[in-house]
Amino acid sequence: QAQLVESGGGLVQAGGSLRLSCAASGRTFSRYNVAWFRQAPGKDREFVASISWSRSSTFYADSVKGRFTISRDNAKNTVYLQMHSLKPEDTAVYYCADTVTGDEYDIWGQGTQVTVSS
Repeated sequence: QAQLVESGGGLVQAGGSLRLSCAASGRTFSRYNVAWFRQAPGKDREFVASISWSRSSTFYADSVKGRFTISRDNAKNTVYLQMHSLKPEDTAVYYCADTVTGDEYDIWGQGTQVTVSS
């Protein structure tokens, strides 16, 4: 079954770093943007970052600019999110998302938990 599989989450102290990975299983990523979203307890899912197929364009939420870096390796069919200077407010379940049509993100992974302790 085609799916996205996130990994790399965990518990880290404030100021620490983590690298999340998202592997496409049973399919290849579309030739559109791939994105990371996150959802904290009691809050709506929010956009974190996205990257184009060519890797020439990246977008970040203001809250993570300068701290997070999104990248992709199309040969490995994997997208990454490198997170530095983590803060307690970064605590959330992080999801990888892809799109079939380019109109909306309609393929989602199961998520990986990131917990940042103060």
